[in-house]
Amino acid sequence: MILLNTNPLPEKELVAIILYISLFLIIVAVVLIVFFYFSRKKIIQKELEKKDLILQYQKEQLHAIVFTQEEERKRIAQDLHDDISSKLNIVSLNTHLLSAPNLTVEETNEITENIINLTAKALENSRKIAHNLLPPVFEKFGLNAGVEELCQEFETAKSVKTHYDNEIDFDAKEIDRHLHVFRILQELMNNSVRHGKAGEIWIAFKNINGINTCDYKDNGIGFDSNDLENQKGLGMKNIDSRVSFLDGTIKFHSELNKGISVIFTF
Repeated sequence: MILLNTNPLPEKELVAIILYISLFLIIVAVVLIVFFYFSRKKIIQKELEKKDLILQYQKEQLHAIVFTQEEERKRIAQDLHDDISSKLNIVSLNTHLLSAPNLTVEETNEITENIINLTAKALENSRKIAHNLLPPVFEKFGLNAGVEELCQEFETAKSVKTHYDNEIDFDAKEIDRHLHVFRILQELMNNSVRHGKAGEIWIAFKNINGINTCDYKDNGIGFDSNDLENQKGLGMKNIDSRVSFLDGTIKFHSELNKGISVIFTF
């Protein structure tokens, strides 16, 4: 017969086992707490860094918009001073000359003709300034008509060939948002002519999978789009900030002597 040892463990050994198990569980708990603490801290730190980047990006966008607005105000003020104020001052002087005694008929006619010519030029320049602020065609007929007129102006004034195609029926209620699209195209076209020396420009509006998209291209000298310095100019920041306002996306692609390609959504 085999006898089994049914004697319980000594009380001291049992207490020791319980203590070791408790100590082990405490150590595991501490390790887990420390692990989760530092993991959570790292996650929070990354989230804060991400928020800081977003804030920095928003600050840069705001700075670009404010700087652009200030430059636009300076340009308008300069135009008003050079083109309007100076001509009106001369008109004022000529008007006073008409009150001078002993004027001959020829002198009166000459002064009157000068006043008429200067007034006409001042009116034409004020019309141009107002047109640059907000084209009447855009305000009355919307984005499509505004872009058509913009292309005609560039062909007439800049001697650049434009190709414009539109497949979108723009909602007149969104004219405030469309003004940003219009300004983006203005900036792109000015860059193409001024910096890119382009002879042709292509603009196409399409709706792809329910998303309004603008495809822009030119045949200018282009630039290295992989060089981030080429995308840090004020004009580029202004474009980027407007696209962001429209909750859209934008992609630039360019190579030296191969023009530029831009696709943005809005």
